Amino acid sequence: MSIKPTIAATLLCAGLAACGDTLVEQGLVGTAVGAGAAAVTSGSLLQGAAIGAAGNIAYCQLNPGKCRSVN
Repeated sequence: MSIKPTIAATLLCAGLAACGDTLVEQGLVGTAVGAGAAAVTSGSLLQGAAIGAAGNIAYCQLNPGKCRSVN
């Protein structure tokens, strides 16, 4: 097993665990995690950032209790 996919998966999971309270924060966190995963795996940074942002926003919108602190 290559180390790069393992690092990418770890970054992705960490990003989803801390996805942000607002739509903008969710997009920024997803962008950072996606671009980071793409950099580690020698992929397209732009494509990774776009996929990360879209994925994080979608996950957080569909699972709000898992992303935001509930007071």
